[in-house]
Amino acid sequence: MYKAKIMKRFGNLFDKVISIANLQLAADKAMRGKSRQPGVKMFLVYRDANIVQLHQDLADGTFKTSKYTVFKVYEPKERDIYRLPFYPDRIVHHAIMNVIEPILYSVFTYNTYSCIKNRGITACADRVSKIIKSFEGKPLYCLKIDIKKYYPSIDNAILKEIVRRKIKDVKLLSLIDGIIDSEKGLPIGNYISQSLANLYLAYFMHYCNEELRIKCTEYADDIVFFDSDKDMLHIVFAAINNYLATYLHLTIKSNYQIFPIAVNRYDKKGRALDYVGFQFYRYQRLMRKRIKKNFCRHLSLLRRHHVAGHRLKSAVAPWLGWAQHSQSRNLLNKILPEYAQNIL
Repeated sequence: MYKAKIMKRFGNLFDKVISIANLQLAADKAMRGKSRQPGVKMFLVYRDANIVQLHQDLADGTFKTSKYTVFKVYEPKERDIYRLPFYPDRIVHHAIMNVIEPILYSVFTYNTYSCIKNRGITACADRVSKIIKSFEGKPLYCLKIDIKKYYPSIDNAILKEIVRRKIKDVKLLSLIDGIIDSEKGLPIGNYISQSLANLYLAYFMHYCNEELRIKCTEYADDIVFFDSDKDMLHIVFAAINNYLATYLHLTIKSNYQIFPIAVNRYDKKGRALDYVGFQFYRYQRLMRKRIKKNFCRHLSLLRRHHVAGHRLKSAVAPWLGWAQHSQSRNLLNKILPEYAQNIL
């Protein structure tokens, strides 16, 4: 596994995590937008007593991860979602992240974007556009990979080893270990899982940036690489495939692709890079077809129910956001002309 030249490890963290003040802050964060949930209402009845009890359970080591409720979601793809009770688990996860988030973020590379403050999909898309523009006047090929069942495939033992590269507090490590070992792989739905998933690939991304020196961008388990030489991308694929399999026990899906990026939608000598909700061409960025279809379908439904004005704009706000960050003037002029000039 790739190792950074200097690795500072942090201790004396556990007391900060379990402090009454931090647990109160964690509870406030965990309940944002969830005040009507039954678990939150029950917690609030005896809030102070619950916080004190949670502090004691953490201090004496009797805290254990609760039983998960598992349910499926089908958009954008079928996945199992794991849900823990608000008290005590979700509060504990926020309490841990309040303390270790800056430590984990210090490991993440500049081109990792999923579930990181002040980054996200738009920043990732802008980065991809910037990389594509940097190949002006040169050939441009893309390698696009997707890791097979990423969250369920994460090796718990390897993840705990990676966590120990930054944290040396024995009590905090025991607490984090208990959460990691509560399920095989990382449960999708845990607040802490988002950052641990980024951490699991962090040193791989350092390897790509600093050893392979290849232009790339990571969003969760979707990673894209760019080069002017197609053969170089085949070499890169062999290297990253070996790294992921050997050091992280991950498998790249068989549908990986190496292809030239087209100039625009009319260019038949290449094709679009379909990534983070957009279709990227060398001189165009368009909404992904599925997002565009969902937009049109939802707008049609709203019009049939005579939704208009501010209510209509609020109802389609997510799609207007996609439009604002892509070249979608023709689409908006056609289906939503009253907002086209203001949005684009």
